Amino acid sequence: MNIDGVPYRTIWRASDGAVSIIDQTRLPHEFAVTSLTSLDDAVRAIRDMQVRGAPLIGAAAAFGLGLAMAADSSTDALDAAMHALLRTRPTAVNLRWALERVGERLRQCPPDRREAAAFAEAEQLCEEDIRSNHAIGAHGLGLIRAAWESKGETVNILTHCNAGWLATVDWGTALAPVYAANEAGIPVHVWVDETRPRNQGASLTAWELAHQGIAHTVIVDNVGGHLMQHGRVDLVLVGSDRTTACGDVCNKIGTYLKALAARDNDVPFYVALPSSTIDWELDAGRAIPIEERSALEVSRVVGLTPAGERVAVSVTPPESPVANFAFDVTPARLVTGLITERGVCEASRDGLARLFGEVRR
Repeated sequence: MNIDGVPYRTIWRASDGAVSIIDQTRLPHEFAVTSLTSLDDAVRAIRDMQVRGAPLIGAAAAFGLGLAMAADSSTDALDAAMHALLRTRPTAVNLRWALERVGERLRQCPPDRREAAAFAEAEQLCEEDIRSNHAIGAHGLGLIRAAWESKGETVNILTHCNAGWLATVDWGTALAPVYAANEAGIPVHVWVDETRPRNQGASLTAWELAHQGIAHTVIVDNVGGHLMQHGRVDLVLVGSDRTTACGDVCNKIGTYLKALAARDNDVPFYVALPSSTIDWELDAGRAIPIEERSALEVSRVVGLTPAGERVAVSVTPPESPVANFAFDVTPARLVTGLITERGVCEASRDGLARLFGEVRR
């Protein structure tokens, strides 16, 4: 996607051998590119959410193995690197998927070829992610087009968290159909949940849409149900950090409540995801490990002062305990459909099998 007319991906290998990322913790107030030069840098980038979003986490982990092999390509070092990266974010299945994919290839290589093989596999993974997300956009475009043709005016889409190109290598998942609709000349407007506690909607989704010239409005998380009650949402589009083999969807905390409101108001609720986000070994969403993050993400808010100074302020009493669950699970029965790179399907084992029949447990 373009930033001020310059095309960017979220992660790439620089000419000096380092891995460059867009530091998402600096957005929306500052656009900054950070270099990762070691395994520790990659671990920190994923853990501290300089990169986030299931597909991008997987790509960053793959590049992290390349950086690890550049320093020490022994099998012991490979095992240690995989373990360190796997511990960073427990919920998004793309992390494990990418590490297993790259790790399997590296174990087939002699140590002196592992660095080159790791970076080659990471680059291939990125190319596949871009193609998948572009295809998700094309398949989701049909849903937006149908809504537009039905009502004959701007299509209002509600999204939660950030599932745009910043969450992937490029294009995004839930926002890919929005970008495709915009390119097709279909008028769209996006209701952007702020998505507490880290405000990925207000800081990242809004930033993306503004740079792409797409109409949008930032709302607090609890407004979605009100808008649906008053007919101001035509469909809900969200992403996924892990989807089970039976169609249960784990996504940013608060997604489940949006699905409940959508069901109560007969608003279609779609989840956009590449197949790398499907955990074929899990049947039930309740088995997904839910990441619990630092209390500081809830008790403090980071912002910019009128003078341009970046500050963090406390919003809770210092003596009050805080629970910070990062994800929740939306049961398949509340999901209208899953938008994948192979098409749209029912959120069920049979629905997924129709698109991915070659996958076996």
